[in-house]
Amino acid sequence: MIEEAHRTWRFLEPYHGMIYFAPEAAAAYAELGLTGRAGYFASRSAAFGAVPAPVVVATFYNFNPVLVRESVTTAWSTTEPAAVLTARYAAADRALRGILGDAVGSAEMRRAADLLRAAAETVTDDVTGRPLFAAHAALPWPAEPHLVLWHAQTLLREYRGDAHVAALLTAGLSGIEALVTHAASGAVPAETLRTSRAWPEDDWTAAVTGLRERDWLTDDDAPTFTPAGAARRAEIEKATDENSVTPYAHIGDAACTELQTLVRPYSRALAEKLMPWALARQ
Repeated sequence: MIEEAHRTWRFLEPYHGMIYFAPEAAAAYAELGLTGRAGYFASRSAAFGAVPAPVVVATFYNFNPVLVRESVTTAWSTTEPAAVLTARYAAADRALRGILGDAVGSAEMRRAADLLRAAAETVTDDVTGRPLFAAHAALPWPAEPHLVLWHAQTLLREYRGDAHVAALLTAGLSGIEALVTHAASGAVPAETLRTSRAWPEDDWTAAVTGLRERDWLTDDDAPTFTPAGAARRAEIEKATDENSVTPYAHIGDAACTELQTLVRPYSRALAEKLMPWALARQ
């Protein structure tokens, strides 16, 4: 079941993730006076309300705290969380309709939404230790199936994300060290991860050095995992999967396989338009 749950999450990830790349989202936040990174941090943390910046630093984990503080302070001195949430869902609606067309009203979309909502609703009370998930789980469900599917995947993405943060903390990795290990896995180039999370080069170099000293990384110019580091990284991924399986286990293997089939054309269409690098995962 764990492998099937992981595959289902991965198949659905572009359906949620598109909101971070859709021009409709950037335009909606700009109308509220939010540009650049402020829109990202405000939109993803708005479910908390206008909390102090350290709460967002804590829950977003691997971003440079300086960037988070600046973005959150700008956001909540410019607009209100309720306005950002409204803008986010409106942008998701426009983006999904624009790319998927008539599919948003199809029987297949309704079926996918029903299945994933059933999975997500299994864990809406399972919020202990999952702050970002808890905040989103407290939001009302949208009415239309394509937005129900998007909201359900948002919940399950944050449910898994909170579990991953717990696993990283247990492994003794700081936010920047978690990024360095992600780069060492080969999944995303190191420079992409460093710059997208706004870490200075000196901080990145120090994190690499520290992980080498702890026998996580090799001494290569582009460091990879040592055998010990690879084993520790595998333990983190295993713990994340194990602590994210409940909603998928509730609906069962057959429903997960059906979900993958139903959602694959939606995720591919969204990835092709907005996130071409994600196609290899589909």
